[in-house]
Amino acid sequence: MNSLELNGSELTIDDLVTAINDTSIKISLTEPAKQAVIRARNTVENWVTNNELIYGITTGFGEFANVMIPPDELEELQENLILSHSAGAGILLDRDVVRGMMILRVNALAKGHSGIRLETLETLVQLLNLDIIPAVPSQGSVGSSGDLVQLAHISLTLIGKGNVLLKNGETIPSKTILQEHSIKPVILKAKEGLALINGTQMMCSFGALAVEKAQKLANLADVCGALTLDALRGTDRAFDERIHQLRGFAGQLQTAKNLRELLTGSQIRESHRHGDGLVQDAYSLRCMPQVHGASRDAINYVYSVLSTELNSANDNPLIFPETNEHIEGGNFHGQPLALALDFLAIACSELANISERRTERLVNGALSNGLPRFLAKKGGVQSGMMIAQYTSASIVSENKVLTHPASVDSIPTSGNQEDHNSMGSISAQKAWKVVHNLQIVLAIELLCAAQAIEFLRPLESSPQLESVMKLVRRIVPFAENDRILYDDIQQVIALIESGLLDSVLKS
Repeated sequence: MNSLELNGSELTIDDLVTAINDTSIKISLTEPAKQAVIRARNTVENWVTNNELIYGITTGFGEFANVMIPPDELEELQENLILSHSAGAGILLDRDVVRGMMILRVNALAKGHSGIRLETLETLVQLLNLDIIPAVPSQGSVGSSGDLVQLAHISLTLIGKGNVLLKNGETIPSKTILQEHSIKPVILKAKEGLALINGTQMMCSFGALAVEKAQKLANLADVCGALTLDALRGTDRAFDERIHQLRGFAGQLQTAKNLRELLTGSQIRESHRHGDGLVQDAYSLRCMPQVHGASRDAINYVYSVLSTELNSANDNPLIFPETNEHIEGGNFHGQPLALALDFLAIACSELANISERRTERLVNGALSNGLPRFLAKKGGVQSGMMIAQYTSASIVSENKVLTHPASVDSIPTSGNQEDHNSMGSISAQKAWKVVHNLQIVLAIELLCAAQAIEFLRPLESSPQLESVMKLVRRIVPFAENDRILYDDIQQVIALIESGLLDSVLKS
C-alpha cells in the first residue's frame, strides 16, 4: 500500500495499522470528501454571517454554552479552546498511537459533518505525510466529549504551539518544525477548534492497534498450546469436531480446528496414541477450544466495534448542509469503546491465564508427564526454566488488576453539565498493556515448550509445529546450561513481533 485515501466511510483496521507502521504511505482525501468538507464549511460561515446562536460556534463551551460570543472574538474563542484544553499530564503517548489518532481524526472530519475548513484539514494531512507527530501526554481524558485533552495537544502543533515528538524521543517546539517545512500555523476560524478536539480518536487508535495485535496473539495461543500439549504427551481427542459442533460457538470451533491441524502428523502424538492409558488431560490442555475460543469471539466482537467507530462522525454539534441544520448530540461519548476495550482486556487476560497454567505444567515435575523438573538438563546445579514461570505468574497477576473495568466508573465534569463520562481512555490504555503482557506470557510458554520438545527427541512433532521449532531455534538454542533467560524471552518476543510465526496458522 503506497497511499491511503480517506473519505470517512471506508477505512479498515488493517489499513489503519499499516498506515501507522509505514510512514512512507501518503495520506490524502478523496475528491467527494473534499466537496463534503467544503459544503459543511459554507454552511457554518453562513450561520456566522447571520449571527445565529449555535453551540461551540457562536457560544462558549461546556457550562459556558449560555455565553454568546461576539463575531470579532470567534477566532480567539477557538484558539483559547485549544490552549485551555491542552491540560494533559503523564508520560507522552508513543508516536504510533498519535499517528493513528491523526489519521482517525482526518477520517472523521472527511465525512463533512464537522464544519472545518478544507485548508485546515489538509494542513493536518500535510503533518502526517511529513511524519510530524505532536507530543501528546497520556493522561487527562475522561472519555466523553471525546479525548479532548489529547486531541487539543495535537491541535497545538497545527497552530504553531506546543511540541513535536521526534523519533529519538526528544521534543522540540512545533513552531520550529513548521518553519523548517515552510508551513504557516493555522489561525482557527469558527467551529474549527471544536471540530479538531471533539472525538474518540485516542481510544480508537489504542483500540485498533490492540485488537489487531490481539487477533494475531489469539492464533499464536493456539500454536503455543498445541506445542505444549505435544511436549506433555497429551491427547488430541478433546479437539474432535463432533464435540464442538454440539456447542456451536464460532471461536471454539475455530480453535479446535486449529489445534487438530497443528497436531496432525506428530510422531510424538502417534507414539503414545494407543498405549499411554491417558483418559483426559487437565483443563489448561483439554479446554483450549472453549477458553481460547471464547477469547477469540470476544476479540472479534471488539474488532467489529472499532471497525464501526473508526468511520464515525463523533463530534458535536454535527452539521447537515443538505437541510441547513446543526444538531447537538453526544456522538463523542466513548461508552461503546469503553465497554468493548474492557472486554478486550478481559479476553486477552484469560489467554494469558491459561497459557501460564500450561507453562506451570511444563516445568512442574509432578505434572509434566516425565519431563525433567524445570526442564533443566542437570537439575539441582541448574534451575532451568523455573523462574521463567515466575515471570509469567507475575504478569498474569498484574493483568488481573488491569482488567478491573474502567467503564463502570464515572466522574462528573464541566460543572456537572458533563455528568456521565465513559473513562474509555483508561479502558484503552489498560487493554493495550494487557495485550502486550499476553505477548510476553505466550513468549515464555513458547520458550518452555520448545525446550521440552527437545527432551522427546528423536521423535518429532507435527510438520507445522516443527516449523515453529526451527524458527525458535534460529534465535534461541536449546538450553544445555543455565543462562540469562531475559535475553531468550526478548528474542522470542522479537520473533513474535516480526510476524514470521503468523504464517504458521492463519484463520
